[in-house]
Amino acid sequence: MLIQQVLQVKAIPGVITLPPSAAMSEVIKVLSKKRIGGIVISSDKKFCEGIISERDIVKILSRNGAVALDHTVDNYMTSKLISCTPDATADQVLTVMTEKRFRHMPVIVNSELLGLVTIGDIVKARLTELEMEKEALEGMIMGY
Repeated sequence: MLIQQVLQVKAIPGVITLPPSAAMSEVIKVLSKKRIGGIVISSDKKFCEGIISERDIVKILSRNGAVALDHTVDNYMTSKLISCTPDATADQVLTVMTEKRFRHMPVIVNSELLGLVTIGDIVKARLTELEMEKEALEGMIMGY
């Protein structure tokens, strides 16, 4: 299964972004309101400048305390991103996410943000694929 297929069946289409000038408190509000685990940081919604996740925020608050909530996200976002292209396989992306221990990966084509896949998106797509394979095999066994 390719990442472009995973993007097509995502529960929440598109990418939620905030600018680098957004306050950390705003990031937390958006994460909570949208019920998501990470946000792409982008000034123009096309170029991915960084990403910040719930895990990042927990670490930031642990180190800096509540004062971090008044700072802008560009002070804390991960800017050295690992991304993929739509033609990457779900298994390739899952392997990288597992090895590098992160859960959100931007999908980028020609330096432009196309989407965001999460480890949950990939697991869901993989389970759907396995279910279809199972049904096909059962059909062959039954002679359909």
